[in-house]
Amino acid sequence: MTMTAAATGTRRYTGTYPADPAQVRHARAALAELLRGCPRADDAILIASEFATNSVVHSASRDGGEFTLRAEVRQDHLRIEVEDAGGPWPGGPHDDGRPHGFDVVDAIAGPSNWGLDGDTGGRTAWARLGR
Repeated sequence: MTMTAAATGTRRYTGTYPADPAQVRHARAALAELLRGCPRADDAILIASEFATNSVVHSASRDGGEFTLRAEVRQDHLRIEVEDAGGPWPGGPHDDGRPHGFDVVDAIAGPSNWGLDGDTGGRTAWARLGR
């Protein structure tokens, strides 16, 4: 786990966790520490929680792997990323009529401020929030 601060006021965090559901709360707690006093902290923590949960439940990391949470806090925005081992991704809408994790992320960040990069070999979910 690494937390850094640059002279420009940029703060960064990187933490790697076992892909176990119990570890998601540890990632949230570390992010909360970095974002203490930030007006968008709750939004960023919820997004990171959704991304980390997807990594633990749906990615190839769930088979004894890990996920990495990265956060960067700048004066004008926050960036949250969760990287995992990738795997098959079904994507698309759900038939159960309820919102899912990425629907929540989309509602908070907006459609052009988040995304998924990567493939079956590794994937990064990211979001950018204005401050």
